[in-house]
Amino acid sequence: MAQKEISQAVIRRMPRYYRYLGELLDAGVERISSNDLSNQMQVTASQIRQDLNNFGGFGQQGYGYNVKYLYEEIGKILGLDQVHNIIVIGAGNLGQALTNYVKFERFGFKIIALFDVNPALEGVSVRGIKVHMLDELDDFCANNKVDIAALTMPKAKADITAKHLVSIGIHAIWNFAHVDLDIDNEDVVVENVHLSDSLMQLSYNIEKNKK
Repeated sequence: MAQKEISQAVIRRMPRYYRYLGELLDAGVERISSNDLSNQMQVTASQIRQDLNNFGGFGQQGYGYNVKYLYEEIGKILGLDQVHNIIVIGAGNLGQALTNYVKFERFGFKIIALFDVNPALEGVSVRGIKVHMLDELDDFCANNKVDIAALTMPKAKADITAKHLVSIGIHAIWNFAHVDLDIDNEDVVVENVHLSDSLMQLSYNIEKNKK
């Protein structure tokens, strides 16, 4: 039986559900209705039910959702019940900031190495994680389980670096370079993150509110 195709809009909402449910869990809430969850998340109760029904529903009529159970099930859907090893290509300010963000590990994302071409960074540690030279990348990936490569490097080198990563067996790229990567391989997952886009949207809304 073919796996059901889930829309990207639904997938984008799942981390929000996970985050809100985590906050409810921390607050000691044991169960919640779709209506109450709707009020907190500014998503309609109907939309919440439709989204969760893509994965089995999880609720009971007249009871709502068991917060702990739903939190754990969404975590499994998002793959957060396993550890994902990450390498960071580019050990500048952004690469080091990502490495210093310890909350990633709470969700199972573990940064295991950084790589750079700047010899001044060779052997430097960021939160105990070593910076390697880029020419060590192939050997490192051959000898370590690497699930995700994060690109925090100038856009001029990002595309060729991404293609090299694919050639050595990396199947997931988290791209912070200011370019949309062109990877012609359906087995490779790319998430392009443009921080400036978010700022420009914020700027638009600031200007709109002035009118």
